[in-house]
Amino acid sequence: MVSGRNSSNSSNVPIHINRFDKDLYQLIILDTPEWQEQIATNYPEMLKAIGLGIFRMPDTQHPGFFDQLVNYYSEPTLNKLYQDALRVFETIETLEASLSTGFHYLKINFPTMQIPAVYMHISGLHQNVLVDDSLLSISIDKYMGSEYPLYKDYFRDYQLRKMNPDRIVPDYLKAWLLSEYPFTGNDRILLERMIYEGKIIYIIHQALQKALPEILMGYSSSEYQWCKQNEKILWKTIIERQHLFTPDAATTTRYFSEMPSIFISDDAPGNLGVWIGWQIVAKYMNRTKSTVEELMNNTDYQEILTQSRYKP
Repeated sequence: MVSGRNSSNSSNVPIHINRFDKDLYQLIILDTPEWQEQIATNYPEMLKAIGLGIFRMPDTQHPGFFDQLVNYYSEPTLNKLYQDALRVFETIETLEASLSTGFHYLKINFPTMQIPAVYMHISGLHQNVLVDDSLLSISIDKYMGSEYPLYKDYFRDYQLRKMNPDRIVPDYLKAWLLSEYPFTGNDRILLERMIYEGKIIYIIHQALQKALPEILMGYSSSEYQWCKQNEKILWKTIIERQHLFTPDAATTTRYFSEMPSIFISDDAPGNLGVWIGWQIVAKYMNRTKSTVEELMNNTDYQEILTQSRYKP
């Protein structure tokens, strides 16, 4: 059991995903002081992150820390989910290869960006992403496939599409980009949040060019086609309703909900703000030939819209 680190000195070092999920399960099975010591020694950052994220208790020296950890994961339904996840993700070479491609792109285009140590964990459908200064982890029990029986009890169809293994690598990259470039605009203003979200998904698509755009959006093929076919009408509706610069948080939030956007059309998918933002950013990048680092450092959202000449 080792806690690996990914060098930030080279842009083409293959990414190794540290299997905290596997090693923690051994602790749950054995629950011995020796395994507690090994886990604490080899995964101090992960224990702190998962302890804070799930138990609000980051200090492994806190009395009862490991008792709570073992009891939490020993709950029968969660334990079954845990075992199923380990079986589905027994081998992850394909994920590591794709993640290496993605982080290689980020390191080439953001030379000063630190590449984190990457992990997998199980959260019980609770804490999907754990991010710290040099740590990034995804909860693989959220990616068992949209047909996984337990999901049917907790999630709707539009959520299930984001719970397939092909979402893991995009979600790793998204979490790290959000951490490295947090939103500093006004989240009440649709234009600002729209373009920020569009930047993130644009870069992920550039980094993972084999990824289908509908997968990145969490859309079905028909939902993605709806957006393409109704792009002009959608933009016209936003302008006519004067939503682009509205300071109303409730109105803006509706454009970033995963729920179908029935306030626009009965058959409109969710996250329309992200999709439109992506289209604006793509136009901007094509016209200005900016680098992605320049894109992320440009927080003048009106300028990006103006220079994109976005008029579908």
